[in-house]
Amino acid sequence: MKKKSIIRKSVRIILLVVILAAFVITIFYLYNKSKQKPVVYTTEKPFITNIIKKTVATGSVIPREEIDIKPKVSGIIEEIYLEPGKYVRKGDIIAKVRIIPDLVNLNNAEARVERAKIAFDDAKINYSRREKLRNGGVISEAEFQTTEVAYRNSMQELSAAEANLELVREGATRKSGTVTNTLITSTINGMVLDIPVKVGSSVIEANTFNPGTTIASIADIGDMIFEGKVDETEVGKIKPGMNLLLMVGAIENDTFDATLQYIAPKGVLENGAVQFEIKADVRLKPDQFIRAGYSANADIVLQRVDQVLAIKESLLQFSGDSTFVEVQTAPQQFEKRNIKTGLSDGINIQVLSGVSADDQIKVPRLARAGN
Repeated sequence: MKKKSIIRKSVRIILLVVILAAFVITIFYLYNKSKQKPVVYTTEKPFITNIIKKTVATGSVIPREEIDIKPKVSGIIEEIYLEPGKYVRKGDIIAKVRIIPDLVNLNNAEARVERAKIAFDDAKINYSRREKLRNGGVISEAEFQTTEVAYRNSMQELSAAEANLELVREGATRKSGTVTNTLITSTINGMVLDIPVKVGSSVIEANTFNPGTTIASIADIGDMIFEGKVDETEVGKIKPGMNLLLMVGAIENDTFDATLQYIAPKGVLENGAVQFEIKADVRLKPDQFIRAGYSANADIVLQRVDQVLAIKESLLQFSGDSTFVEVQTAPQQFEKRNIKTGLSDGINIQVLSGVSADDQIKVPRLARAGN
C-alpha cells in the first residue's frame, strides 16, 4: 500500500511540473509575440539637381502660314503636276484648268464679235471711199480724219471683242503670253501639304459669294509654331517670352525648344473649363523635321533653378507654421532641425538653409510607406 501511495504521489508531482512548464512556456511565447520590434529608420542625403516648376499645355505643331491656292477661273482640272510633300517655288505650276464656258456669256461674246465685224466692214468701206476723195482733193484733211478715227475705233472694237470671246472660251488671250489664268501657280515658296482635288474635278474661282475651290495647300515647314490650350487656373502664371519644351507624340526620344509668343485675351469654354489659346515659335535644328499637324505637349517653364541643394519633398515634416526635418546625430538617433525651402517641382524641393550635403535625413514612416 505504501508503495502505491508513493507512485500516485510521484505522478501528481510530474503532472504539476508539466502543467507549470507548459504555463511558463506559454507565458514566455505570448510575451515575445507581443513585444514590438524596434523601428529602424532609413535615411537619405540631400543632393544637387535642377528644379523646374512647369505647367503643361496640349495642342499641335502647325505651319505659321498655310496658303490655300485658288483658281482664277472656273472649270475642270485637266492636269496636276505635283503631289503632296513636294517643295515648290513661287511661280511653279501646280495644275491646269480647262475652261467650261458659260453659255450665256459665250453667246453674248459671239454676238459682240459679229456686231464688231459688221461695224468694222462698214468703217473700212467708208474709209476707202473717203481716202479716194481726199486724194482727189474733193474733201479736206479734217473731214478725212474723222473717217479715219471711226475706222480705227471699229478695228480696236473688233480686236477687243475677239479677245473677249477667246477669254470666255479658254480663260486667257494670246496677248497674255505663256502664263495664263488656266495655269494654277504657287504664290509662295514652301512644301505642298495637300492637293484636295483630282483630275476631272470641277473647281470654282473665288468670288463675292463663294471662297473658291482650294487647288492646293502650301506652307513653309521651316517656320512652325505650337498652337495649344492652357487652363484658366494656369494662364495667370505664364507670359510671352517664356521658354517651352515640346514633346511630339509621333517623335520619340526627341524634344523641341519653343518660345511663347501669344496668349489669347479671351477664353473659350470647353468641357466645363475655360481654355485660353497660346502660340509659340518652334526652334528647329537644321536636321529636324516636323510634319504639319503633329500633336504635342508643351512644358511651360514657370520657374527654374539649376544645380541647387535639394531633398525629396516627402522628407519634410510640419509643426504649426514651422517646417523641419530630422537629422541623424548617432545611429538611430535624430534631432529636429528647422529648414528654409525654395522652389519645388512637386517631388524635389530646394533647400536654402538648415541642412548640408553631408547630413543624413530621417525618412518618416508615412513617407517610407508611400514610397
